[in-house]
Amino acid sequence: MTELLLRKLPFQRLAREFAQDYKTDLQLQGATEAYLIGIVEDSNLCAIHAKRVTILPKHLQLARRLRGERTYLASS
Repeated sequence: MTELLLRKLPFQRLAREFAQDYKTDLQLQGATEAYLIGIVEDSNLCAIHAKRVTILPKHLQLARRLRGERTYLASS
């Protein structure tokens, strides 16, 4: 076995920090995916109600409005 270059305790702290960052990234990705799946499902229901097969931007807008989400656009 080769000799280790880093002491065990500092390496463990560093590894924990990396793991925490990775875990946070995965949580953010999971939350984002859940939101997007939900909004697309709701948009699909809006499209079906309009007797359409394809989701249009207006279906996404309606789904967000029904959820109580607001889109704030910067005024020109």
